[in-house]
Amino acid sequence: MPSSTITRISLPIHVRGGFVKLADFKIEQVSSPSKDQLTDNQVLLRPIYYSIDPYQRGRIAGVKGSFIESYSEGAAITNILVATVVASASADYQAGDLVIDNDGKWETEYITEARAISKAPTQYSADPKDHVGVLGMAAFSAYVGATVLAKPKAGETILVSSASGGVGQMVVQLAKARGLRVVGVAGSDDKVEFVKSIGADVAFNYKTCGNYAEAIKTAAPEGIDIWFDNVGGEYLDAALAHINTHARIIICGAITQYNLSSPDERYGVKCLTSVLIKKATIHGFIIDEYYDTPTHVAFYEEVSQLYRAGKITYRLSETEGLESAPQAFLDLFTGKNFGRSIVKA
Repeated sequence: MPSSTITRISLPIHVRGGFVKLADFKIEQVSSPSKDQLTDNQVLLRPIYYSIDPYQRGRIAGVKGSFIESYSEGAAITNILVATVVASASADYQAGDLVIDNDGKWETEYITEARAISKAPTQYSADPKDHVGVLGMAAFSAYVGATVLAKPKAGETILVSSASGGVGQMVVQLAKARGLRVVGVAGSDDKVEFVKSIGADVAFNYKTCGNYAEAIKTAAPEGIDIWFDNVGGEYLDAALAHINTHARIIICGAITQYNLSSPDERYGVKCLTSVLIKKATIHGFIIDEYYDTPTHVAFYEEVSQLYRAGKITYRLSETEGLESAPQAFLDLFTGKNFGRSIVKA
């Protein structure tokens, strides 16, 4: 029998600027949904793992015109999750199916439309954790950026920011597997050691390295062919000052710009002339457009094989209980997380 109540986390009001606080989230117990409430083509889901991602900051802000809709005030927060089907009124799903919901609710059980979910590709892994981890969105973003858009060539140098995070750690390993010289940047000494342990030729701590531009020059004296950027701001500027001819700059994130108090605080990039002089390419991307494509299949096949063979390590920062999700989210912006952040239901 289902419990009489479930946990639900919502956003009472948008947080426009500055850092989000725990008090900005509402954690409550609400009535449990039941299979008797299902209408045609609906399913009742019980999440197993929730993904915690920096891009959610924009949704919390109530920004309009972004690549994804903002959260509605008072409604449950949503994000990628892996769940099991508890009950189904759809011919496409049955109880026990393992599914992925890319906009699943931060509730311990909920009802959604069957068209909103997809079956987890269990032929690549039967472990639910892997579908928000090593085979999840962050790892896929790394694959698209580092192997498809960056067009890497053996012998080139790639610089990777947030190299111990969910995206960065996969970029490091995929680049190394393709014969690149890898320079990783992380925010603590233990994270730097981890980045080295997974294949980076050089890694440094951006918090203690002194002048960031000089640290890049020391780590990559022959310049940068690929800059895989997860942080933006002054770090992007410093990297642009050291790019080689025909460099590729892959913009995957800009976490330094997500918690500004006002638009006036946005960092204005100063080294764009380097892009012209070096005939470089800047390529921003949103991973959604690569889902359900041959690239997605290629990712699953390559990464699952490497992972099963022990040739890829994927570190997770896992907390337990949906009520811990808000703090896990806040930790993304202070560096307290180490690896890909997920919450076990």
